[in-house]
Amino acid sequence: MEIIEDLQRTRQQTLAYFDLTEEQLEKVYASGKWTIRQLLHHITDADTVLYDRVRRTISNPNQVIWAFDQDRWAVGLDYHTFPLSVNKAIYKATREAVIYLAKQHYEGARDKQFVHSATGLRSLKDEFDKIVWHNQAHLDQIAAALAKG
Repeated sequence: MEIIEDLQRTRQQTLAYFDLTEEQLEKVYASGKWTIRQLLHHITDADTVLYDRVRRTISNPNQVIWAFDQDRWAVGLDYHTFPLSVNKAIYKATREAVIYLAKQHYEGARDKQFVHSATGLRSLKDEFDKIVWHNQAHLDQIAAALAKG
């Protein structure tokens, strides 16, 4: 399935970025934007939130699931000092679990739905697809930051 390939591809690309140098981790893709370090923390947190939504939707469809405020997470979890090694391990484990669940549930995922507190009705398929889309969007930002030299 294409979703599995996409989840695996973005996983490998993301994990490689956790091993950048300290200097590279402080680069930004545009003025006033998050550093690569902050983006990696955010990718991990978003993956964990989206994984939780996937699990909730599989186990108990049609419930309301609350949005998360990414900026509050960045401040509250102190993305500047939180160890990247911890989030690398969390990201890797979470993504493995997402891949496992996608293999089991992606087909037929349109049939299971939930209500997102900010965006309304969503399907399990939407959430699996968002995991890839979201990760790839930030990988593009990291590549842009690194290309700035």
